[in-house]
Amino acid sequence: MTKYKPAQKILEKYADVLINFALNSGKGVKKDESVFLNVSESAKPLLIELRKAVLRAGANPILNYSPEGIARDFYDLAGEEQLTYFPKNYLKGLVEEADHFVSIIADADPHELRGVPPEKIMKRQKVFKPYMDWKNEKEDRGELTWTLALYGTEGLAKEAGLSLEEYWNQIIKACYLDEEDPIQKWREAMDEVDRVKDKLDSLNIEKLWVKGENSDLIIGLGKNRKWLGGSGRNIPSFEVFISPDCRLTEGRIKFTEPLYRYGNLIKGVYLEFKDGKVVKASADEGEEVLKEMIATEGADMVGEFSLTDSRLSRITKFMATTLFDENVGGKYGNTHLALGRAYKESYPGDPSKVIKKEWEEMGYNDSVVHTDIVSTENREVIAFLEDGSEKVIYKDGKFQI
Repeated sequence: MTKYKPAQKILEKYADVLINFALNSGKGVKKDESVFLNVSESAKPLLIELRKAVLRAGANPILNYSPEGIARDFYDLAGEEQLTYFPKNYLKGLVEEADHFVSIIADADPHELRGVPPEKIMKRQKVFKPYMDWKNEKEDRGELTWTLALYGTEGLAKEAGLSLEEYWNQIIKACYLDEEDPIQKWREAMDEVDRVKDKLDSLNIEKLWVKGENSDLIIGLGKNRKWLGGSGRNIPSFEVFISPDCRLTEGRIKFTEPLYRYGNLIKGVYLEFKDGKVVKASADEGEEVLKEMIATEGADMVGEFSLTDSRLSRITKFMATTLFDENVGGKYGNTHLALGRAYKESYPGDPSKVIKKEWEEMGYNDSVVHTDIVSTENREVIAFLEDGSEKVIYKDGKFQI
């Protein structure tokens, strides 16, 4: 049997969407800009088309093409000094040089790091916080954009319980690659996302109450916030989200969707919050990894709250990767929380002019972690408004505004 491969035309359209729509917040790359392409060998066919698209746009590709199957060796062989090594000059120079970052998820083995002590993985992650901070600071100044996308592999398809062709059909449909002009379809989808987030901003919401069979959760939004849409940062992205005041989360929620994190599978996540912090965390599988992550500074508080309308999302199946699963539509859309780092773009002013102490005073969470956990349970979301009234904003998987 011949292994399934996406058609050449599909890869060309995919690269076109990522380079000429997703970057520059929907405007695409400009001549003479530099685009860093972070792609593994599993996704080589897409890398070739991405590089061509960058060159056709008159921009400059910078490639990081990495082999599969070597991540485990690092953790098995690295000593303490290697585990905490940080290539400062290289990464600082990369951030200074690049105008855009494109990263492609293409895991050949989603369980490659299973069995690696989670404290090792978290220690390595913490080392790279300065690199993340440099990128975020440049983005806050309006000098950098990024996008993240998925390339289907046999490993990911198997994990999702789909054939490789079925898996790719979800990617193609979700990213409008079955349309004559995918970029136009993306612009139409973003217009609807913009309508919803503008309406939510106009309501002046103080807090949200998420009610479901396994959810009873209060999300306090706090002052100096605005709702956000994907704006090309993820392809696909149908969500409307906000970075709430991390100190104002109360209650409980059980998540329906498995979480793949640090090469491990975590299933049946349950969280309880008090005074903004996780006070109880459990999982049916992978609990040790979950708890090690939450023990990381800032990862015991919320950095993002998100809703996806089932009418907008074209994703209908579990895909075993957060990028798609946090955007799933299906019958009831989805709600997801991110533990850890907040999005400073949620600040309605100029984030580059806000100092660290002011972020803390406004309740914008900071962490090396940003982990999205997803629930597709049917739920109702009630907004408590500044004028004392209440309004149902989301029900049966659909926005009510």
